[in-house]
Amino acid sequence: MILENHANLEAISQFRLGRHHLLEETPVDPVTICRDVCGVQAQVMSSAFLQLWARNHSITWVEIETALWQTRTLVKTSLMRQTLHLIPADEFPLYIAALKSSRMAGALRIMAKFGIASDEAEALTTLIMDALSPGPLGRPAITAAVRPKVSKRVRAWMENVWSIVRVPVAEGLICYGRGESKEISFIRVDRWLPKRKLKTFSETEAQCALFRKYLHAYGPATPADFSHWAGIPMQQAKTLPALLESEIEQIAGDRKSSFLLREDVAALNARYARTPCIRLLPSFDTYLLAHRAKDHLLSKKHYKRVYRNQGWISPVVLVDGAVAGVWSYKLERKKLLVETEPLGRLSQATRAAIKGEAERLAIFFASNLALRFV
Repeated sequence: MILENHANLEAISQFRLGRHHLLEETPVDPVTICRDVCGVQAQVMSSAFLQLWARNHSITWVEIETALWQTRTLVKTSLMRQTLHLIPADEFPLYIAALKSSRMAGALRIMAKFGIASDEAEALTTLIMDALSPGPLGRPAITAAVRPKVSKRVRAWMENVWSIVRVPVAEGLICYGRGESKEISFIRVDRWLPKRKLKTFSETEAQCALFRKYLHAYGPATPADFSHWAGIPMQQAKTLPALLESEIEQIAGDRKSSFLLREDVAALNARYARTPCIRLLPSFDTYLLAHRAKDHLLSKKHYKRVYRNQGWISPVVLVDGAVAGVWSYKLERKKLLVETEPLGRLSQATRAAIKGEAERLAIFFASNLALRFV
């Protein structure tokens, strides 16, 4: 089908902004946000917290930590694109089942280069699980516990990889605990979520469910977009539209046809009035990562200002769904220093709205604001 004429880039942006809770609406809790945007990236935990704040300015640091470490309604683990995410605990099996085979294949390919067969990899996973039985451990402690019990081949592999827990993480046997970088810890899922009745999924069932969720948050989109976002092979992603034929619509575009959930077509076409949206999105914000092409977000000449080397994504000023600038912040005692660098001319109204966002960010950090436009 072809969308109605008014369903252009602006309408699509409004649709996606609404699904990401970035338009003015009733505030929602951290678990609902993570559910609706298909997880928030958590390579840097402060960035994950700010992704949640950007979608609900009344969220507090304590509320997020409570969901992660006390009620355990959020789980932190490595998922899409081999990167850390926060997802709802009740959706943990869905994500694991959808991504497991490709993530396992990648890890086992590296182990095979060191002569490690699948049975030896499985034995290593058993040793890691045994080491974690008493409670959470960091990488150095896990390595120290298993190293004396493995072959020379495995020890050689351990010396050449950053993480020896990639296989049990991909299998959904362990997840991440508190800490970042060298201080991070790992937890057995059967000890962390022992009382939850978690649904099981086949790989195909899980990938279909994840594709639905993805289109709900990021549609219209192509299977190539989904493959890029999820980190699953294109040969798997391209089979999904046929499996969901009764639930999705093919949307004709300028270059490639994309897909949208059938139930969302009317919602996209109904968005006649534009709701202004100005937000400070942090580094690695999920809104910036969902599509292979980025021309709906910013021009080619500014691409490297946002999508930097080694996978780093800059914090951005988002104006009506497009990138209008980059920004940074620094905390010094009780002062929040925010520096904003526009990528073009900003109106006085937009600058005032950015100042309002920065003031709300200062409240989140319980600090006084010092704002500077470069």
